[in-house]
Amino acid sequence: NWNPRAMAANDKVVLGLIGGHNQGRLDGTHAIAGGAEIKTFCDIDQAMLDERTPEFAKLQGKEIATTKEYRKVLDDKDIDGVIIAVPDHWHTIIGLNALAAGKDIYIEKPLTTNIHDGHLLRDAVKKSNRIAQVGTQNRSAIKFQKGMEFLKSGKLGKICEINAWDCQVRPSVGNPPDAAPPATIDYDVWLGPAPKRPFNENRFHYKWRFFWDYGNSELGNLGVHLLDVVLWGIQTMRGGSLDSSLPTRCSGNSRIYWLKDAKEIPDTQVLTYDYGDFMLTWQLRSYARHHPINGWPEGITFVGNEGTLEFSYHHWQVYYKDGSKGPGEEIADERNNGAHEKNFIECIKSRKQPNSHIELGRLATTVCHIGNVCTRLGREVTFDPKTETFGNDKEANAFLSREYRKPYVLPKV
Repeated sequence: NWNPRAMAANDKVVLGLIGGHNQGRLDGTHAIAGGAEIKTFCDIDQAMLDERTPEFAKLQGKEIATTKEYRKVLDDKDIDGVIIAVPDHWHTIIGLNALAAGKDIYIEKPLTTNIHDGHLLRDAVKKSNRIAQVGTQNRSAIKFQKGMEFLKSGKLGKICEINAWDCQVRPSVGNPPDAAPPATIDYDVWLGPAPKRPFNENRFHYKWRFFWDYGNSELGNLGVHLLDVVLWGIQTMRGGSLDSSLPTRCSGNSRIYWLKDAKEIPDTQVLTYDYGDFMLTWQLRSYARHHPINGWPEGITFVGNEGTLEFSYHHWQVYYKDGSKGPGEEIADERNNGAHEKNFIECIKSRKQPNSHIELGRLATTVCHIGNVCTRLGREVTFDPKTETFGNDKEANAFLSREYRKPYVLPKV
């Protein structure tokens, strides 16, 4: 196993930041606030390097090196860990190479674009003895920690139904024509392992999430945060075991019912997952934030015969069957308070498992993948949690992995 550099509690953790347009900007900012130093900022877009580098340098009071080649970050022996905040389709390649280079990783959600890649990253983390934190920040949030403590009590009775939802509005992105890529990027490298396609502004910064080539639909973008909390609850109900985190069946309906623009992913989605002794439902509205489910745009409920535990990003609350309120608290949105990145930094020093370690992030992402396979096939799918395949369903199993465009292929580790 790789021997990490011995660190004292007051040592400065040195990081590389790979990707800084959206979430990477927040991750880098939070890492600096959490006591780390960003030595090198890597982004494929020169415009991002020009815009973000002065911000990071000002925050930490120290200049930052820049590069467009992520391997230069991995080759730097002074860098303890890397934040990987690139589009989803690049996660596995950069993650595997970072682990092979002896770097601890903070890797943004969703972990991968398919189930097979999740196995590769899990195994590489174990083999390399690295720290790997997945960017599902709710594991570091006080409200969810408190709610899970209550769930342990068993006072909700028999949990028969768990619900998660997201009500938002995704305005039209239109249908702009293909065009020449910006002069600030190497577009072929941006595409990387994804299929070769002409440049289109809708497939670039942030909007790439709306296309299957690069992203995981809203289920993997926003839903993974909520479904990760659902799995946390399931694991809590199972006495902390991760063994029963995956469902055996997924059915439902997912369509584009609103805008006929360039987006490929559904704007309306209702999925049900069968866990044998309870049901999980996921509901997405990308056309209506008004009058949301249970009054909360995003939320989760654990429904038992004796009571219900409800979460939003602003509260947790217990409701008993007699109509009375149980324990609960209003707590400000904790997604961007930096606690998750700080936990990663602390674990680089202590070598303890982070709050959202690789297997937790992998399992939550797998639930999203199962739902996306159901969505893309337009029918129910049966899943085997032991083999993590769809049994003899060849159509569904075709989504277990993906073809990587040469030369951007998976490294052998």
